[in-house]
Amino acid sequence: MRKLLYFSVIFFCLNILSVYAEENSDAEKNIKNTLAALIPGETVTRIRTTPFDNLYEVLVGPDIIYMSGDGRYILKGDLLDMQKRTNLSENERAMAREYIFQHLTKDEYIEFSPVNPEHIIYVFTDVDCAYCRRLHRDVPVLNKNGVGVRYLAYPRAGISSRTATKMQAVWCSADRKQALTDAKNGKNITVTQCRNPIEKEYKLGQKFGVRGTPAIYTENGEELSGYMPPDELISVVRN
Repeated sequence: MRKLLYFSVIFFCLNILSVYAEENSDAEKNIKNTLAALIPGETVTRIRTTPFDNLYEVLVGPDIIYMSGDGRYILKGDLLDMQKRTNLSENERAMAREYIFQHLTKDEYIEFSPVNPEHIIYVFTDVDCAYCRRLHRDVPVLNKNGVGVRYLAYPRAGISSRTATKMQAVWCSADRKQALTDAKNGKNITVTQCRNPIEKEYKLGQKFGVRGTPAIYTENGEELSGYMPPDELISVVRN
C-alpha cells in the first residue's frame, strides 16, 4: 500500500512538472514571437517566471520588461521587493551590464589605470561634454587611489555628429589615450579612418538608458550618478 501511495505521488508530481514545463514553453514562444514583431533582430537573452502567475521577466540585452504568457501585455517598470527593500529589476540589469563589460575587448575601450587597479569603472563619455572633461582631469587622482577608468564612446548628438567624428579620430589614433586627452582639452585631432566601436557603443549606451554624460558604472554593473567629485566617487566605488 505504501509503495502504491509513493508511486502515485511521484506520478502526480511528474504530471504537474510536465504541465508546468509545457506552459513555460508556450509562454516563451508567445513572448519571443511578440518581440520579434516589435523589435526585429533584437535578441531575447532570458525569460523566467516571477512571483506573479502568468507574468514573465524578459531580459532583452541589458533591459528588462515584463510580459504576460500569451505575449499580449507588456509592462515597463521596476519590480520591487518591499520586504527585502530591494529593486529586483535593477539587480538583474546590473548583472546584464556586468556580463557585457566582461566581454568587451581591449580595443573597444580606452583605459586609464594604475598597474594593479583595485576597482574599475566604465564611463560613457563625450569629448565635448564639460563634465566629461572635468572627470578626465580627476583621472590621476582616481588612479592614485586604485581606481581604473575604462572609457566607452557616447557622442550625445548622435553618430552623425561632429563630436562622433572627433571620437572616431580618437579611437583610430596610434596613441588613443593621448588623443582622448587632447580632444577633451579642445585640441584638433587628425581625422583618420579605421574600424571603430563608436556606433556600437553609442547604441549600447542607448540600451543602458544613458541620457547624459559622463554615465558611470562599476565593474559589477551598478549604475552610479553622473559626475561626482573624486573623493566621493572613490568612496562609492570602494563601498
